[in-house]
Amino acid sequence: MGLRMYVLLAAAVFAIGLFGVTTRRNAVGILLGIELMLNAVNINFVAFARYNASVAGMVFALFTIAITVAEIAVGLAIVIAIFRVRKTVDADHLDLLKG
Repeated sequence: MGLRMYVLLAAAVFAIGLFGVTTRRNAVGILLGIELMLNAVNINFVAFARYNASVAGMVFALFTIAITVAEIAVGLAIVIAIFRVRKTVDADHLDLLKG
């Protein structure tokens, strides 16, 4: 499997994530779309690291995975807190910061 196939796979995963972010109304669905987009970036990091016979891309992918885990944890905590107050996680009804 050549570099082109990995890049096409990453582009497809990124497109699916972007579609999920733009079409979902649910905050959890939006977070899942962002997760898919970040996983597409990780696929590119690993593919280019393998293509260039370097470890740097794999190290970047590990850092990205760690940051993604923290981002998802904070995002879900915010969604749960908003759900407790508003009883909905619909992104259209989340106007908590409006003045």
